Amino acid sequence: MALAAAAVAAVVVAGGSGPAAAASGDYTQSVTQLNATQAQISFTPTTAARYVDVHYLSPNAGQQNFRMTNNAGTWQRTVSSLTSGFVLEYWFTYEKNGPQFDTPHFFYTQGGASTVATPTFSPPGGTYSSAQSVTIATATAGASIRYTLDGSTPTAASPLYTGPLTISATTTVRAIGVLAGQANSAVASATYAIGTATSCTTQPDIPNFGPNVRIFDPSMSTATVQAQLDADFNAQKDTQTAQMAGRRVAHLFKPGTYNVHDDVGFYTSVAGLGQNPGDVTINGDVTVDAFNASDAGNATQNFWRSAENLAIVPSSGSDRWAVSQAAPFRRIDVRGNLWLYPASFGFASGGYISDTRVSGQVSSASQQQWYTKDSNLGSWNGSVWNMVFSGTTGAPANSFPTPPMTTLGTTPVSRDVPYLYIDGTGKYRVFLPSLRTNASGASWAGGSTPGSSLPMSQFYVVKAADTASTINAALASGCNLFFTPGVYHLNQTLNVTRANTVVLGIGYPTLIPDNGVNAMQVADVDGVRIKGLLFDAGTTNSAALLTVGPSGSAADHAANPTTLQDVFFRIGGAAVGKATNSLVVNSNNVIVDHTWAWRADHGNAGTVGWTINTADTGVLVNGNNVLATGLFVEHYQKYEVVWNGQNGKTIFFQNEKPYDVPNQASWIGPNGLNGYAAYKVGPNVTTHEAWGSGSYCFFNANPAVNLYRSFEVPNTAGVRFHSVLTVSLNFNGTITHVINDTGAVTPSGTTPVKVTSYP
Repeated sequence: MALAAAAVAAVVVAGGSGPAAAASGDYTQSVTQLNATQAQISFTPTTAARYVDVHYLSPNAGQQNFRMTNNAGTWQRTVSSLTSGFVLEYWFTYEKNGPQFDTPHFFYTQGGASTVATPTFSPPGGTYSSAQSVTIATATAGASIRYTLDGSTPTAASPLYTGPLTISATTTVRAIGVLAGQANSAVASATYAIGTATSCTTQPDIPNFGPNVRIFDPSMSTATVQAQLDADFNAQKDTQTAQMAGRRVAHLFKPGTYNVHDDVGFYTSVAGLGQNPGDVTINGDVTVDAFNASDAGNATQNFWRSAENLAIVPSSGSDRWAVSQAAPFRRIDVRGNLWLYPASFGFASGGYISDTRVSGQVSSASQQQWYTKDSNLGSWNGSVWNMVFSGTTGAPANSFPTPPMTTLGTTPVSRDVPYLYIDGTGKYRVFLPSLRTNASGASWAGGSTPGSSLPMSQFYVVKAADTASTINAALASGCNLFFTPGVYHLNQTLNVTRANTVVLGIGYPTLIPDNGVNAMQVADVDGVRIKGLLFDAGTTNSAALLTVGPSGSAADHAANPTTLQDVFFRIGGAAVGKATNSLVVNSNNVIVDHTWAWRADHGNAGTVGWTINTADTGVLVNGNNVLATGLFVEHYQKYEVVWNGQNGKTIFFQNEKPYDVPNQASWIGPNGLNGYAAYKVGPNVTTHEAWGSGSYCFFNANPAVNLYRSFEVPNTAGVRFHSVLTVSLNFNGTITHVINDTGAVTPSGTTPVKVTSYP
């Protein structure tokens, strides 16, 4: 059966914000069943397109992305291996007179009834200076639309949409498509903030990124590029002097091929400026190792460095990325093997891979724990305590507790990071990948990553001279933010109030709140994307470093969630720091994708101690339907994670308890038991699930200290934990139970205690 032609979709209007969505009347599309196992997708643009890409969720291989074949103006693609009743979710990216647009998602059922296409809004949700006339449409012919204006979930009994809605005050509009004989559509949601919008002041599309951003061109001599890479590495290399220093740097490679070796030191970001990883090729290495004699072959302090959006052809056949926390490896095409351990085989203590393809083998060896998401691996070898995979082809089978592999076939919801690239005219843009559900494999493995992009003219480039006042003025004017490498002291809170705002950092820009203010607050709006920031607590206590949504936030953001990606927190270490909470999530549907919240256990003299760098909780979640993928939280003085929202999910949790507890009497929880759990699910929560969680103790200040349990959860069938473990490092203190009263006391010899499932 064929799906109906596409009708109206969202458009970008002056004064607003939102992704580059398909415009009204731009195309028709359909699906025709060819036989029992094949269907043909067709797309006909109204204006001739230079290219059309189709993206769909395959029954066997996760998301697929293909350039369609142009047959006399109708672009087509045949999908195979379909079975009767399989619901094919698909969408398009197409070119129109230069800009690139995305369509909404469509659904086709092989040999059966379809699902109504998700409604779209025109104009999209965002911040506007005056009332808006909002049109809602679905691409399914004959379908009706039901909507709500109070943030509640629409049903078939909700008000019927009959014509444009006048939105004159801040409102969340939610809608579903309904048609007899077809399944109701997914819920669409858009938030309109009325009365505060102004236009972003004019910014250049080829901006000045300041002195800490190196931009390399393939026309430059290899010697010149290598000399700059080596100079930066020598300045950022030493663990004793560079780890807590204020220097920050980014290495950006324009599309082309480079024969260089980039050793990556502290606070260094390495990234390609192509739209896809293969646009920049490094014939050489992008390397992290235990570089210094003082490291003694151990990589457990290899923090704060990143690699992103390029291809590596390793000089010896294997690239080495021996890191610990806050060191993401994203959107990389490794044409060979990848080693996650130092050359000495000394320990490294945790890391993160996402949206990456490794043609050869990934070897973890002495790496203690790792999380790999939405990637394609040739194979994987190695495990110590806690290896977790979601949406990763080539991952080992689920085998926890022996060996300790936890493998999920897909990632429930994901959206890759926003990233900087150069378009065909030499202008800089920021690409915004689309939301994926039940994702498997790298988003670009079958073609270009689905999504839209924004010109740099819509970004304020934050550099050394900027203050909290100038940054807030840029936000208030409607700008997105692009933070360049540096350390920024804030004497007022940065307020992100506009839906779909992008805050993107490179080179570990570090935000330090002064005088006890909160560093950043995000309103309860759709689609904010924050990526690549380090929040460093100030000397006066802050209530929180980053807050998403005010207390009591109730809006549903499932269709366009806020994402926090490669966002890191530090309490002490570089300077005395104090903050009650690091991250507070009050909004619903937030995705926390790779964060490290760290109360420092070491650092510069006088910056670390039980009464010096004080912090209660690393991550506090009050919103519902929040997903954490790659959650690292360490050394906080009370509950390190508190999860009060319903239907939360965590895939991979890594924790160390505070080292410096002075004595048991000073560390008794409110329940009267020894210590505070690493991960506490609130007593009123009825649904929560976590996979691949580890908590370790090293009470070296007083080895007599005991923690009663690392995971404290309600005893209810809807709260479920899978693959959980505790470890006492070198028998410095003990943990009596793993989760509630389940699991044995930690033995000597750094031996894990494992619980396969709870309850």
